[in-house]
Amino acid sequence: MATYIALLRGINVSGHNIIKMELLRKVLGELDFENISTYIQSGNIIFDSSIADVAVLENQIAKKIEEHFGFLVLVRITTIQELKMIVFENPFVQENLLDDKQPYVAFLSEVPVSNNLEQLQAIDFANDRFVNKNKALYLWYADSAANTKLNNVIIEKKLLLKATSRNWKTILKLIALVENN
Repeated sequence: MATYIALLRGINVSGHNIIKMELLRKVLGELDFENISTYIQSGNIIFDSSIADVAVLENQIAKKIEEHFGFLVLVRITTIQELKMIVFENPFVQENLLDDKQPYVAFLSEVPVSNNLEQLQAIDFANDRFVNKNKALYLWYADSAANTKLNNVIIEKKLLLKATSRNWKTILKLIALVENN
């Protein structure tokens, strides 16, 4: 058994794609998962599974959500090792960290190809910045995540990948939850 973290994109946002976490845990219990828990309403699921292929896990979760709730969501599986590496490689560690939500991290479905990354870099995002490391795009917002052009829509459009983002506080909490289980 290995522990995984499933990150769902676009649920419980502005009254769309509403999923209650208690019901989600029950629905996912129909899969061959154990120790299912959730963190906040934005779709962070921690679970154990004997399945080692994350693509299989992503597809199983996406299909189960569509079957039960009637809509498709992007599912990105990560691990405690990947989350710890993301923390370790934080390129914004020297920044003023008064905002415990910064940086944000866009979890990408694949490592972006350099030509697509160059297209994203060519856009003027004012004072918002990003750094790519493997399947993580670190995002630093000068103002706030709510007031930026550097969002999942533009990231997906330019990188030709799927993305779901989490703030730093959530990433640290997910690590703590897995370590304390």
